[in-house]
Amino acid sequence: MLLISKLVPQGQGLAPVLLKRATQVELDWDVRQKSRFETTDALGRQIGIFLPRGTVLRGGDVLVAEDGSLVKVVAAPQSVLRITSCSSHGSSFDLIRAAYHLGNRHVPIELKPDHLKIEPDHVLADMLRAMHLTVQEVNEAFEPESGAYASGGHAHGGHTHAHPHDEAADHTQGPGCQHAH
Repeated sequence: MLLISKLVPQGQGLAPVLLKRATQVELDWDVRQKSRFETTDALGRQIGIFLPRGTVLRGGDVLVAEDGSLVKVVAAPQSVLRITSCSSHGSSFDLIRAAYHLGNRHVPIELKPDHLKIEPDHVLADMLRAMHLTVQEVNEAFEPESGAYASGGHAHGGHTHAHPHDEAADHTQGPGCQHAH
């Protein structure tokens, strides 16, 4: 079994030629949330993943095996509920309201400009339909938001970036700056 314990988020810093040579492993959301598991890559190799606890894999992440080979993570299509506003009498605000109610229930949710995606749940589907939203079960990749407190910056649809939060970086200190120092 080939062991993997290193993750390169979104293959950052790796040469495109190396990424093209990487084998792939297709994993659904339930598996990508685990930090330790066994799977088979596209070459048929048995691989054991041993990442730090709490690590979540995203489609596009690259794993580095103990032999130096690269394995690109692909978000596998899976059964999800695709939620859209009703085309006859709905509005995009309906999606915002739905995201609020789903967030209150701590439901993993993928946010898109024109739709939301959640894992199948008949109770939530009924609630959303009662809110006059269209709910369809589809087979697509699922990349839910990481949450506001996820490590590594803010996550938005599968990519992360950090923001400087040091006021000194873009703020001149002194009298009249409207806050205490």
